[in-house]
Parts: sequence; structure tokens; C-alpha cells
Amino acid sequence: MPATAQEIALAVARLNRRLRQERHSELTPTQLSVLGSLRSTGPTTPGALAAHEKVSPPSITRTLSSLAELGMTDRAPHPDDGRQVVVSVSELGEKVLSEERERRDAWLYLRLQELDPTDREVLTEAARILTRLAES
Repeated sequence: MPATAQEIALAVARLNRRLRQERHSELTPTQLSVLGSLRSTGPTTPGALAAHEKVSPPSITRTLSSLAELGMTDRAPHPDDGRQVVVSVSELGEKVLSEERERRDAWLYLRLQELDPTDREVLTEAARILTRLAES
């Protein structure tokens, strides 16, 4: 693997680990990720969410079940297919997710203010590129 790929992977992993240290929720990183994706996609079926997250349907079902037990998600019958359900973020889930993101974003905002404007611009563009890579 080229050094650049290793450096990027290491930097992303370290930043991710540091951001997770700002968490104060009892939710696992996987649960928070799924809850965040569910917020982004809006109400959806577990199958569609599994495809979006690029995980297996049984995996997303387990995570959604644990989130439902904690009151973080709501379930409703699918409007067109009685065999399916539509899952959405509950009021409690929205509250927990917002608090976690505010805490994480506040920490990152302070760190970014320590950088010069050129570095912040580079990171803004890098974020767009990393998002495209993650979604590919």
C-alpha cells in the first residue's frame, strides 16, 4: 500500500477515535452511526437502511432492535407492503443524537479554529473527497 494511503487511513482512524472520546452516550458507535444515517435518510425500511449503511440485513435488524428497546427509534407499518415496517428516529433518539453531535462538533470546531484559514479550506475540500470515497 502506498505511503499516502496508509497516512490517510491512519489519520482518519485517529481522528475518528478522538471524536469518539467526546461521546457521553451509552450508545455504541454502530448504534450512533445507524441512528445518524436514519436521521439523514428519513423514515425508511430496514432493508433500505442496510443497503445505505453497506451492512447485511441481519446486522441492521439487530442494531435497530437494540435502538428500539432503548426508545431511540419508532416503527410504523409500511404504507404499501404489510410485510414490512418503516423505521424512524424517535424524539428521544433525536435528542440523544443532537447532544452527541453538538458535543463532538464543539470540540472539532475549537480544534479547527487553531488552524490557519488555508488549512481549514484544505480540510473542507478533503472532507468532500473523503465523503465521496466513503460512499463509493
